[in-house]
Amino acid sequence: MALITLLEISIYFLCFSFLYGIFLISKKPHRSFLTSWPFLGMLPGLIVEIPRVYDYVTELLEASNLTYPFKGPWFGGLDMLITVDPANIHHIMSSNFANYPKGSEFNKIFDILGDGIFNADNDLWKDLRKSAQSMMSHQEFQRFTLRTSMSKLEKGLVSLLDHVAEKKLVVDLQDVFHRFTFDTTFVLATGIDPGCLSIDMPEIEFSRALDEAEEAIFFRYVTPEMVWKMQRFIGFGDELKMKRAHSTFDRVCSKCIASKRDEISSGVTNIDSSCQDLLMSYMNVDTAKYKFLNPSDEKFLRDMILSFMLAGRDTTGSALTWFFWLLSKNPKATTKIRQEINQNLSPTTSESDSDSFDPQELNKLMYLHGALFEALRLYPPVPFQQKSPTKPDVLPSGHRVDAGSKIVFCVYSLGRMKSIWGEDASEFKPERWISESGKLIHVPSFKFLSFNAGPRTCLGKDVALTQMKIVAVKLIQNYEIKVVEGHKVEPVPSVILHMKHGLKVLVTKR
Repeated sequence: MALITLLEISIYFLCFSFLYGIFLISKKPHRSFLTSWPFLGMLPGLIVEIPRVYDYVTELLEASNLTYPFKGPWFGGLDMLITVDPANIHHIMSSNFANYPKGSEFNKIFDILGDGIFNADNDLWKDLRKSAQSMMSHQEFQRFTLRTSMSKLEKGLVSLLDHVAEKKLVVDLQDVFHRFTFDTTFVLATGIDPGCLSIDMPEIEFSRALDEAEEAIFFRYVTPEMVWKMQRFIGFGDELKMKRAHSTFDRVCSKCIASKRDEISSGVTNIDSSCQDLLMSYMNVDTAKYKFLNPSDEKFLRDMILSFMLAGRDTTGSALTWFFWLLSKNPKATTKIRQEINQNLSPTTSESDSDSFDPQELNKLMYLHGALFEALRLYPPVPFQQKSPTKPDVLPSGHRVDAGSKIVFCVYSLGRMKSIWGEDASEFKPERWISESGKLIHVPSFKFLSFNAGPRTCLGKDVALTQMKIVAVKLIQNYEIKVVEGHKVEPVPSVILHMKHGLKVLVTKR
């Protein structure tokens, strides 16, 4: 039996290596129908489409009534039901939520996040959710968040863009935004400013490790489990990157935790202050109130830091990058936003002093809000999600799902379905979010899934929107941003929707 198992693994490995080699040398992806081949299932057709996998899956879903059953290799564990049917999404995310936890398969793929809020289910997830909601909704923490964002905007982002404009340098705006969100999120999570966003543009090991881990996680989705586990055992390819990232996360988080404990023991920090970073808050969490949280366990604190960094850095940084790229292609939208800012915001709202800044004034910027939501609809930071039922079920679409099976929402495709959004689904139209009376149109979360839906709706939604809006206002008011001619923009296959080649731009002051 051992020899048979080894033979099966070897065959899988050789087949996958061959197909992956085709993918690497293929310079011009071609259309491929997902024929179900003996032994290999539909994987060969998907592998050659990986460079444009999001658009390819969109085409499949549009042509298959919003739901597509994908058949993976024999015993490969890659069978999945891909759906963007809003009725299915509502059923899974809300009305039958209890039957659809993240599941053991999700935990295997995202094992690097440990027992953080993204991986957790059941009672642990409930405690993590309630505690995070309590901390993040606290008025002092919200003020801390605003001060951090405003300070990093003025002293980091504006200073860097002024320097770039003066020297007439080409800059990667995606890198800049990720540095901005990395710094602000790290401060909120740990109280430490890593200084990632500066004129020197230092390389931050933790940030690079996040990028590599995210790409490795994506390829676990399209690789038979026994193959990527073999890669991990031998130590090469994406799994080697994952191993190095894991080591980096453990080391950096351990250092932050030790530093915070030293602060507490030395009495330097006032632990009773309501204005605390999340690490401090979790170290002092009421364990009688939250039975499944263990602040004395370093791994628990490490998982919290890493989960928050993934949520705060990558999603907002990705959203800002695609938003400004879309504006560069739609100058009329930029003009409308500038006019709206001039007409609706008081002078103090444009200042960098958070004490004089009123975030409620941002609610007047209806067109800006619509433009941001259009960017999130077309280019959601998290392009797909996975669920797994604990019991057999029948979805509203009529598809039967077994216990433990994989269900994948392609959020990228959801925002592009003509049957859901109309014939102009692929167009950037901020107006679709604004009613004739000038008010925002509510779109249900099972149709617009960028902030998740149901009980797992994103806790940081308001924080993220406020941060994106203050960055947008500052940059649109003060700079002209032009994408370098000939620069190619395409998404990289990853669990976060990054641009493969970054976003190279020229910046001039207005």
